[in-house]
Amino acid sequence: MSELLETARARVPSPVAVPSAALVGAGLVGGYGVARATGVRSLGGVVLAVCGAAAGRTWLASGGPATATNLGILYGASFGLSHPLAKKLGAWPSVLTVAAVNAAASWAAVDRFNFRPDDA
Repeated sequence: MSELLETARARVPSPVAVPSAALVGAGLVGGYGVARATGVRSLGGVVLAVCGAAAGRTWLASGGPATATNLGILYGASFGLSHPLAKKLGAWPSVLTVAAVNAAASWAAVDRFNFRPDDA
């Protein structure tokens, strides 16, 4: 069993290989885009969930449980809030707004520590 686990770990990239800001942006924008393009809302939900889970790995590994929880709540709440916001701004402006807020929060809380230029 431990061989299987080690093989799986070797194949899964590091949780900090991709900035979580990019993942949450892709999840929110891509999820909406997939749902709109296909007409299948659940496919958009799959994109949202997969990107959120990947970002969650980074948040947990780099920021700890409290940071991961707070950013996860923001991600989920933003998805929900984008719906009433769309009635005021329009669908795409709403999605882009919540994606930008999430990306900025992820960058500020986690990614800026993982992806800063070398001081050399």
